[in-house]
Amino acid sequence: MPKQLLFNERPNGLPDSNTFSIAEVDKGTPKENELLVKTLYLSVDPYMRGRMSDAKSYIAPFEINKPIAGGGIAQVVESKNDSIKEGTIVTGFLPFQEYTVVPADQVRVLEMHGAPISAALGALGMPGLTAYFGLNDIGQPKKGETVVISGAAGAVGSIAGQLARLKGCRVVGIVGSQEKEELLLNEFGFDAAVNYKDDQYADLLKQACPDGIDVYFENVGGEVSDQVWPLLNPLARIPVCGAIASYNLKKGESDNGPRIQTYLIKTRARMQGFLYGDYADQYETAYREMSEYVKNKDIVFKETILEGFDQIPEAFNGLFSGQNIGKQLVRVADPS
Repeated sequence: MPKQLLFNERPNGLPDSNTFSIAEVDKGTPKENELLVKTLYLSVDPYMRGRMSDAKSYIAPFEINKPIAGGGIAQVVESKNDSIKEGTIVTGFLPFQEYTVVPADQVRVLEMHGAPISAALGALGMPGLTAYFGLNDIGQPKKGETVVISGAAGAVGSIAGQLARLKGCRVVGIVGSQEKEELLLNEFGFDAAVNYKDDQYADLLKQACPDGIDVYFENVGGEVSDQVWPLLNPLARIPVCGAIASYNLKKGESDNGPRIQTYLIKTRARMQGFLYGDYADQYETAYREMSEYVKNKDIVFKETILEGFDQIPEAFNGLFSGQNIGKQLVRVADPS
């Protein structure tokens, strides 16, 4: 019997063995204009931690005793739609199970332009386009400016940094290990990398940004970002993509830190949160441009792939502990 991942309970802090359970489910039979698909890859993303809470947000929380859902890549094994044939590779927002019946209009046929299909969940998917829109629309980097990226070895941060490099900026990445520092410098083309776990983090960040910070692409928040605010230049821009440092706080814990208002006033900086979905009318244009960057190797990407459906909970743990490099994926099956 095919498996599905059920959401058991809302975690207090990090998700653990009680958060999920694996159950069996029928494959299902498609009706008119529906598809039966076999899951190939599933995407694990930081925003999904927010859906494990029932706090008010921009997206509905996961339901208890129901399968969680997220980005996925699948192969059509049975089609009741004339335009999508059996064997076609598709992507969409899918429940986390090995086989799923979905309406044909809720998936998109993949066109990868020579990239591996897994890139549709990373550099050529939501993370890549999130980096593209946040950096270009809110960050608006200019040649010669200093752009700092937190979570810089992750799926979004690594792409945002490379896009800034293509704009002719000095790019500084904030990461949590020496391995990731070396990755930024040697493979992603960053100009400098700083480890926030170093006791001298504040001084190292200041040294890496001798001319201050013009754009700060925010993925982390917390103490990592506290050292950024004093370095902001006049009219700095701050796209706020994520705040993963606070996602797993336990009940009663608070995310306190230096107040940012004075820094924003003094520098007249612009700080703006955004969502990938805000730019739905621009997806096609952004996808074409990102596809060219990937095809020409102007942008390179990394993936951390765990093998097997049962590894989804472990993938979540790796995501929140910083073990992943680039996009965190689970490979469920190979195409037929």
